[in-house]
Amino acid sequence: MKNLLIVVDMLNDFCHKDGVLATSPITGELYAEPIITPVQNLVESYRAAGLPIIWLTDGHSKNDKEFDRFPPHAIFDTWGAKIIDELKPTKPGDEMIILKRRYSGFFNTDLGFQLTRLAPEKVEVVGVCTSICVMDTVGGLANRDYKIVIHKNCVADFDPAAHEAALARMEGLYGAKIV
Repeated sequence: MKNLLIVVDMLNDFCHKDGVLATSPITGELYAEPIITPVQNLVESYRAAGLPIIWLTDGHSKNDKEFDRFPPHAIFDTWGAKIIDELKPTKPGDEMIILKRRYSGFFNTDLGFQLTRLAPEKVEVVGVCTSICVMDTVGGLANRDYKIVIHKNCVADFDPAAHEAALARMEGLYGAKIV
């Protein structure tokens, strides 16, 4: 079975202690910190097996309309928009970076084309934020009839209640297997 891993927004602004959106306004904690090592382990297992990894990375212009809802973050060519050091892609042939400008990895990107080209039997999804970019991307995968696996220890959200609701929605509505 050919697997593919999608890593969503494991960027400095979301995951590093100095990131603009790294601290949950609800819990006051660095919400992504607990998933970094499990994501790193999964990424390393994909690398060792020579399986494809797609990195979805948030990227915005300085005047992006999304900043009406969230503080400015992941601005093009800034430290905040870079993948965290612990996870930096190392195999250009097997690891592809797709820049996204909205929540879904499918919106105005070539993710759909790349998935068709790679033809995975199963797509595993990890990253942040569970209730926003992870869930919207998983919805796009479900709409394209992919078999989806979400690693619960590899997804995080600044809002614990929204995180749990998103996991339930992805499992119940989108048919994702939560492991």
